[in-house]
Amino acid sequence: MAINEDKLNELIGQFVTDFGAAMHAATVVIGDKLGLYKALAEHGPTTGAELARRTGLDTRLVEEWLNAQFVSGYSDYDPSTGEFHLTEEQAAVLADDSTPAFLAGAMTIAAAIYKDEERIREAFQSGKGLGWHDHCHDLFHGTERLFKPGYLGNLVSAWIPALEGVEAKLEAGAKVADVGCGHGASTILLAQQYPASTIIGFDYHEESIETARKRAAEAGVGDRVRFEVGSAQDFPGTDYDLVCIFDALHDMGDPVGGARHIRESLAADGTWLLVEPMAIGGLENNVNPVSRIFYAGAVGICTPAAEAQAGGYALGNQVSDERWRELLGEAGFSGVRRATETPFNRVFEVRK
Repeated sequence: MAINEDKLNELIGQFVTDFGAAMHAATVVIGDKLGLYKALAEHGPTTGAELARRTGLDTRLVEEWLNAQFVSGYSDYDPSTGEFHLTEEQAAVLADDSTPAFLAGAMTIAAAIYKDEERIREAFQSGKGLGWHDHCHDLFHGTERLFKPGYLGNLVSAWIPALEGVEAKLEAGAKVADVGCGHGASTILLAQQYPASTIIGFDYHEESIETARKRAAEAGVGDRVRFEVGSAQDFPGTDYDLVCIFDALHDMGDPVGGARHIRESLAADGTWLLVEPMAIGGLENNVNPVSRIFYAGAVGICTPAAEAQAGGYALGNQVSDERWRELLGEAGFSGVRRATETPFNRVFEVRK
């Protein structure tokens, strides 16, 4: 078949753009880990030499790093002075990890996939998957830093209020399990907002639980939240008023078994807050920038993680509402509704 030159050039243009973005991603991770974005935001317009002096880093590499930021739209530059600076918007996304807009830390996830590429490739060949715990540690830190801004912007202000009667229970004092808590960003936020409640974070990954305990101590809530090693299929306790799973159910080899255990652990009038990536039924309906991120993540992280576990499921992260209702129905749940959503997440209220 004859090549359509217009379509060929369009694809080449897209590839060059993507190649540039993939190359630039590493500079974002470097700038985030070395504190370059924060220093640039704090000190205002500065030259590469000045920024290098303030951060104690190599001048030529800092200069080239700044050049890369400007041509990618990640900083501003004044050619008359040779100085770089971050706009308020750039600072919010790249330098201030206390705001819901912060995204720079999330690029560490991309770095983790590249570092684990060989092992992911081996999973393609063996069919044995790649466990979450077997990934480079950048994945654990990147995941925390990707999702924490979303929790800051939505969890207590929008997601909890969208659940029937849950906010009042939490304010009065409820028993809560945060399953698959990772480094505990969501767990700690719930403990800060609802001091009368008992919050327990569970994760099968012991290293993450150790980090979560440190995060709780740093946040000053170590006396009202605790973290324990446990999976969705076996975490201890009963009569929970609220069980939460944030972006983790699809990673499980046995999501139905996990759902059954959650149902058994809930109080009679308890609620399961289930947060999953945004998706629409039908692959053709998910052609957008957000789904592009999620499908790539499903290849390198989510699907291999599920294949490494017992259970026989490998859902990926783009599971439709209809499929979730089917699976949760198999686990015995009769009430599943999408309570609210963001461009990145669907928030389900699940009841017995």
